[in-house]
Amino acid sequence: MRRLPALIVVLALAAGLAPGFGQAQDSIAVSPPSLSRDEMEAFLLRARVTKKRGAPKGITGTVRATLSDGNLTHDASIQTVDEARLHHPTPRGFEINFRDTWRYNVAAYKLDKLLDLRMIPATVERSYRGKKASFTWWVDDVLMDEGRRLETRTSPPDSGRWNEQMWIVRVFDQLIYNVDRNLGNLLIDKDWRFWMIDHTRAFRRHKTLLDASNLTRCPHSLLERLRALNADVLKKEMRGYLDGDEVEALLARRDLIVTHFERAGPAALYDPSPRRP
Repeated sequence: MRRLPALIVVLALAAGLAPGFGQAQDSIAVSPPSLSRDEMEAFLLRARVTKKRGAPKGITGTVRATLSDGNLTHDASIQTVDEARLHHPTPRGFEINFRDTWRYNVAAYKLDKLLDLRMIPATVERSYRGKKASFTWWVDDVLMDEGRRLETRTSPPDSGRWNEQMWIVRVFDQLIYNVDRNLGNLLIDKDWRFWMIDHTRAFRRHKTLLDASNLTRCPHSLLERLRALNADVLKKEMRGYLDGDEVEALLARRDLIVTHFERAGPAALYDPSPRRP
């Protein structure tokens, strides 16, 4: 079969025409009116589920649901997974005190808000079919995920801005000790913004970093917000989502990240390009 020229592939992606790419692979994504995060949260909490189907990717029983409040209709990702095991096999060996829970999706979003990253879609706690669950705003206008981008060898239009986003993702994943970051849960929208989704296997209780070599650079503003995190704020914001040991471990990793960049010096810090909400 004859391959399309690379330029045509990129143009097709930009127009949202290429099938099978990323989160919106089974439909054409249509952006709703511009909403604040508070408005998205309110919608996720009150809107009625009108349709549901399995999400195209993932292994945690994710449901893609269409919600409507009578004025706005939009999709959400619903996860009810809540498992804990003393030992669990992973590609890296057995994990002790394994946890896979929707609660970490809410915790990750709350932490994103505290750090003002705006890289995790709005997420709330809500009941679904008699179980507690996380409801996450379905990201609009998704071009592809990072796995598909690498597979198609598609280059971002602005490599500098792209690297800035990737550096933030790496800092965040070290902070939350995310053992399940993969190329399928990094989404790329039509404006070439990264969206981090699916954090049900993060927030481990380790007080070390998962891989300090991933800490390459960090925005000045993010470093300052990391310094400002404290136990009182985290315990208040994360009540019901992280326990005391998980908060203590998060703060220990925060200290290691801050120390790392303080030692790295000014060359490791930068001012990121503005990110539209």
